[in-house]
Amino acid sequence: MYFAALLARTEDGWEASDTELDDVETLSDLADLAREASPDEDTVLVLIEQEDAWFGVVRVDGEEDPRIYVSDAAAARRSAYGELLLTDELLGREPGADDGPDLDSLDLDGTEDGESDDDEEEGAATDAVPHSPVGDSEILDDLGISEKELRALDADDALNTIAEALGASEVLETVR
Repeated sequence: MYFAALLARTEDGWEASDTELDDVETLSDLADLAREASPDEDTVLVLIEQEDAWFGVVRVDGEEDPRIYVSDAAAARRSAYGELLLTDELLGREPGADDGPDLDSLDLDGTEDGESDDDEEEGAATDAVPHSPVGDSEILDDLGISEKELRALDADDALNTIAEALGASEVLETVR
């Protein structure tokens, strides 16, 4: 189960709207969706959480490139919505780099006989993505949430804590 909301900063404070990500296929689509929430090109935050395992914040300021923070890259990778956020650039990879294991470095230990070791194959894919935060941890600094505070948030209450620090907890609760 996931929850996603848009928080758009306006002259009157923050406005929240619930959003469905089913039709969003790329980070560019997500940024466009955020821009539509603020015709005045003000700051828009896309807040995403999935099953209290990870959370992500995408910040869009006008036509600038989106800034992204993901609390646990490995957990997010197991989610279609997390995959949207985990770009090659965010993970420090060359764009279009192959995520699969390097065949020259594989230890086949008996798998050449047709045996398969699914645990090792899955482990190799997730090892490429850290079990730690990735992205711009200073994404909310100017809004009152320091890098240290952001990194210390638990996935189960992060979005509420962020909204509270922004003075937007009531509007976020209306769309939850």
